[in-house]
Amino acid sequence: MTVNDAVAERIFALLREKHMTQYKLEQKSGIQHGSMSCIMGRKNKTVTLSTVMMLARGFDISLIEFLDDDVFRSEDLEIE
Repeated sequence: MTVNDAVAERIFALLREKHMTQYKLEQKSGIQHGSMSCIMGRKNKTVTLSTVMMLARGFDISLIEFLDDDVFRSEDLEIE
């Protein structure tokens, strides 16, 4: 799994946990629909720290809370 896949997995999990739609997250985070679709469809090669910060804000959580998940702790996580 790549870091980008891990970010998409975390987004899916938080959307379920917070009973939020992808559209609502796009509105709250300021990330455009096309960009979010690329992230969620795992078409992105790189997800920037700025984007992850925007996602965290969209979820009303800190960056640390966003990254504090087992998906980012895997020994098999590919860092490109």
